[in-house]
Amino acid sequence: MGAPSQTQLLLELEPVVETNLDRHLSMAKEWFPHQYVPWSQGRDYDGPLDGDPWSEQDSPLSDVARSALVVNLLTEDNLPSYHHEIASLFGRDAAWGSWVHRWTAEEGRHGIAIRDYLLTSRAVDPVQLEELRMQHMSTGYTNGHPEDMLASLAYVSFQELATRVSHRNTGRLTNDPVADQLLARVAADENLHMVFYRNLLGAALELVPNQAMRAITDVVKTFAMPGTDIAGFQRKAVEMAVAGVYDIRQHRDDVVAPVLRFWKVFELEGLDAEGEAARTELADFMDQLDKQATRFEDKRDALKARMAARG
Repeated sequence: MGAPSQTQLLLELEPVVETNLDRHLSMAKEWFPHQYVPWSQGRDYDGPLDGDPWSEQDSPLSDVARSALVVNLLTEDNLPSYHHEIASLFGRDAAWGSWVHRWTAEEGRHGIAIRDYLLTSRAVDPVQLEELRMQHMSTGYTNGHPEDMLASLAYVSFQELATRVSHRNTGRLTNDPVADQLLARVAADENLHMVFYRNLLGAALELVPNQAMRAITDVVKTFAMPGTDIAGFQRKAVEMAVAGVYDIRQHRDDVVAPVLRFWKVFELEGLDAEGEAARTELADFMDQLDKQATRFEDKRDALKARMAARG
């Protein structure tokens, strides 16, 4: 008997979607973006309202904290593309559709709240932010696994957790209790989204273990965050890694490894030759990631030592 089609998998997983949607709705906390924005700090900008132009002196944020906030916001901004991708893949009917719309509505709050915070607190250059938003959204986002539901579920399981880590660490980096509280709230949403997708892929591992193992391995080996095409992303990503917002060690140890443990991928029995080959590839790649992370940490420690010596 051949492997089930994408349509068959969608149907077989629908009861799992329904159960986990109910679980999500019972745990998701209602919150309001306007309550996390320091409105009293706001004032008019230059332009039609003849306010004050933005200046770096308007905010005590460090350059790297500013970069991290911009990257996090621009990543949230591509929500219309993300919605299109998951709606095209999962459909908009029954429990799958209910999840797609609920997820989109919750994600929409993140961009609203972060942008309102940034503009009200004058944390970033509003003109540059808008130019970057237009550029990033004009590029859009395309799922790297457009016709592979299993790979897509694996990807978002890791990506939602990676986003949670990035938001949480960015909040701490700002040294601003308002930003820290806001980004902790956003991170809590991202964690619930991760749990939803992680549970679905866990169910898929029981249904089609060999296909799912191959999907997981392919995703881990090619993983990239959805904001990689933001202008200047590589430079910003290096700055953020050095500052401890999101680096390769965190990616391996705090994102990929915990999800793999939850799925028990290295204890799973009954795989065929292709499934075992995929698992071996995965184990080898995790070892490579560990070595890469160690090399990065050594370089970062050396850089910090040089900077301390100069200072």
